[in-house]
Amino acid sequence: MSEAVNEKREPSTGMSFAVFGISIAIILLGVVVLGFDIHIILLVALAFACLVSATLGYQFDDLVECMKKPLGQAMSAMIIFIFIGIIIASWIFSGTVPALIYYGLHYITPKFFLPVGLLLCSLTSMSIGTSWGTIGTMGLAMMGIGAGMGIPPAVTAGMVISGSFFGDKMSPISDTTNLAPASAGTTLYKHIGAMWKTTLPAYLITFGCFTVLCFFYQGGQVDHATIDLFIDTIGANFRITPLLLLPMVVLLVLNMRKFPAIPGMAIGSLLAVILAVAVQGFPVGQVVAGLNYGYVTPTGVDLVDQLLLRGGIQNMMYTFSLSCIAISFGGVMEHVGYLKKIVAVVISRVKYDFLMVPVVILSTTLGTLTMGEVYLSIVVNGSLYRQAFQERKLRPEMLSRLLEESGTLTQVFIPWSTSGVFIAATLGVSTAEYWKFAFLNYINPLLSIVLCLFGYGVLRVGQAGWRDKRGGTHHTSTEESEKC
Repeated sequence: MSEAVNEKREPSTGMSFAVFGISIAIILLGVVVLGFDIHIILLVALAFACLVSATLGYQFDDLVECMKKPLGQAMSAMIIFIFIGIIIASWIFSGTVPALIYYGLHYITPKFFLPVGLLLCSLTSMSIGTSWGTIGTMGLAMMGIGAGMGIPPAVTAGMVISGSFFGDKMSPISDTTNLAPASAGTTLYKHIGAMWKTTLPAYLITFGCFTVLCFFYQGGQVDHATIDLFIDTIGANFRITPLLLLPMVVLLVLNMRKFPAIPGMAIGSLLAVILAVAVQGFPVGQVVAGLNYGYVTPTGVDLVDQLLLRGGIQNMMYTFSLSCIAISFGGVMEHVGYLKKIVAVVISRVKYDFLMVPVVILSTTLGTLTMGEVYLSIVVNGSLYRQAFQERKLRPEMLSRLLEESGTLTQVFIPWSTSGVFIAATLGVSTAEYWKFAFLNYINPLLSIVLCLFGYGVLRVGQAGWRDKRGGTHHTSTEESEKC
C-alpha cells in the first residue's frame, strides 16, 4: 500500500507548462513588479515547484535529491566563484588592476578614443571578471572623456558596454563564464575555446565599427581632468611598475595552455600576494584578511574607490547563493520531468540540428526578458536543453557558448533586467539610446546564427573541426541519435 502511495508519476505536458509558467510569473511579479530580492522570490518559486511535485508522489527527501545532483555537478564552478573573489582582491592589493588602468589611460587620444576605449574596457573587464565593475569605473571615466571630445553619450556608452561585456564573457574569472559551462555540463576551458570561434570575429567587426566612427569625431579635445584624476589617485596609492602585470600575464598563459582553472587562479593569486607584500608594502596579515573581505582601503576619490573597493570571498557570496538556489530550482524542474516535457514539445518541431542555435539563443533571451535576471536564465535554459543536446550528439560546449551569446550579451537590451537598469542609472543613457551602438552585444549572437547556416559552429561529439562537414542541415531524431 505504501509503495503505491510513494509511486512517482510523470507530469503531463499541460501541467509542466503550467508549473513553469506560474514559476516565471512568481519571479516576474516579485522581482520586476514588486522589486523584491531575487533570492527570496526564487526560493518561493522553488517552494511552489516542490509543493506541486508532492502531488506526483515526491516526498521531501526525493526533492532534496533532485537538488543535490545538479549542485554536485556544478560544484567545481561554485568553488571557482570563491577563487574569483580571491583573485580580484589579490590583484587589487598587488596593484595589477590599478596598473592596467594607469598605463591604459596614457594612450587615449581623440583620434583613437573609441577603439582604444574599447580595448581598455575589455582588458579591465577581463582582468576583474565583471562588466558592472568596469562600467561603474572605467566606463564612467570614458563617458567623461567622450563628452569632452564632443562624442554623443550613446556612442560612448555603446563602446563601454561592448568592451565590458566582451571581458565579462571571455574572462575565466567571470561568474557567468563559469556558470554557463556548469549548467551545460562542460568544462571552463572547453567553453571558452568554443566561444572564441564566434566572439573573436564579432569583436574584430566591433573594433572596426568604432574605428570608423572615430573619423566623425576627431575635432574634440580630451578632458584631461578626468584622466589625470585616475592617474594621480592611482599613482598616490600604489607603486606602479610593469612587474605588476605579471599575475595577469601568467594567468593568461596558463589559460591558453588549458591549465586547470583552480590551480591557475591559485598561482595568479599567490604571485599577486607576493607583489602586494614585496612591492606595495602591505602587511601579510592585511593581505590575507583582504582575500576574504576584499580591498577596503579607500583612496578618497569616489570614481577610483568604486573600482578598487571590491573582491574577496565574501563579496562573491551573492552570486554563490543565487546560483545555489537557481541550480536547485532547475534540478527540481528537470528531475521531476517538467523541463523534459517542455523541451519535448520544442524539440519535436526542430527538424535540423543547426536550428538548435537560433532556438537556444531565442529561448535564453526570452528567459532574461521574462525573468529579468541572466543567472537564472542561463541555469534554466542549460537544464532545458542539456539532455536534448546529448540526444542529438551535440557537444555541451556548443550549448554553453549559446547560453553566453544570448544570456550574457543580450541582457543589456532589456530595460527592466538587472543589467539594463544598472547601465542606464550608471552611464545616464537609456537603453533606447545606446542599444544601436552596443555592437558586440548583437553582432555576436547574430553572427553565430549566420555561421551555423553554413555549417560552422554546429559542434558534434567526436567531431574535431569547427565546421560541420555534413553542413548542419540534417535531422537527428532521438531514435537516430541512439543508433549512432
